[in-house]
Amino acid sequence: MVAGLDESQWRVPHLAIINPPLWELGHVGWFQEYWCLRRDRSGSIKSPLRADADRLYDSGNVAHASRWSLPLPDVVLTRRELAAILERTLAALERSDDNDESLYFHRLALFHELMHEEAFTYTWQTLGYREARPMVSPSVMATAAAELVVPAGAVVLGADPREPGFVFDNEKWAHEEAVDAFRIDATPTSCARFAEFVFDGGYTDPRWWSPQAYEALRREGRSMPRDWRRDGRVFEIRRFDRWDVLEPTQPVWRVSAFEAEAFCRWAGRTLPTEAQWLRAARAAPGFSWGQVWEWTTSRFEPLPGFSPDPYAEYSAPWFGTHRVVRGASFATPADLVDLRFRNFYEPHRDDPFIGFRTCTSDAR
Repeated sequence: MVAGLDESQWRVPHLAIINPPLWELGHVGWFQEYWCLRRDRSGSIKSPLRADADRLYDSGNVAHASRWSLPLPDVVLTRRELAAILERTLAALERSDDNDESLYFHRLALFHELMHEEAFTYTWQTLGYREARPMVSPSVMATAAAELVVPAGAVVLGADPREPGFVFDNEKWAHEEAVDAFRIDATPTSCARFAEFVFDGGYTDPRWWSPQAYEALRREGRSMPRDWRRDGRVFEIRRFDRWDVLEPTQPVWRVSAFEAEAFCRWAGRTLPTEAQWLRAARAAPGFSWGQVWEWTTSRFEPLPGFSPDPYAEYSAPWFGTHRVVRGASFATPADLVDLRFRNFYEPHRDDPFIGFRTCTSDAR
């Protein structure tokens, strides 16, 4: 991901939605070393490979604003330390038993790295950097997506403790929720459909926005999604370092939950709940997902039976303040694409590759 950066691109502006690439790269290695080499489920602790590693890279204790001024090792030394960590981690993996308990921390470190791979990708989009790896542009089948009727029924949220494999702590544990019949878009909302909202003055009409969201729009001077620009009735969209004419069938992405909700009010629709989204994904043939992450109306809260895992900072600090997003995006590494995965962001975030689809409780 970072191999193509020139010297100037390692130096990035201070933004609340990104990390300095050099810090983030070191953090990924630190996380692997901390959980795979220094600690195990018994709680035993070994010395770090770098004496000041925790002071530099522990995201739970290193304030975000300070990451631009830390005395980090340079790129060459960082890569050398990452290689040493990886070599020792692979050696530890060779000695490990082939069972879920023994492999837990290796899997945790792997999934953590994959999440940061996607985070690097949307950071590159924010900064206007060149695309770091080939990715297929997302698209939907039609500009006006067909609706699916989802019958009433139960949906299981969370992981079954009897099933083998890795589980994130916010997926603990499985429980049923009853869902009334509803209708939902077969595909995420397209750019063409969202452009209708923009053309209709959607960003300047307070009827569609909460007071706080509308005030934020006015402060920022926003009149369309963050990566769009307009010349008359022609929209262009920025994809990494280039501008292209907006592709009508592309799902709208990099919009906040507030933008998604404003569109829904304008269209006389709503966002689905987490349970509705999952019920449709499992029970409605023709439900297409995986092009963009998708906002739901559900606050990110613990499931019944939740208890934090050793990496306690993964979920618990964000309960109540974040919103559940479901699915996956075109930039999500394949090993993270799973219907069980509960992702979550603050509702004002519009920098990850998040879109949405609409639904209605009128199932006629």
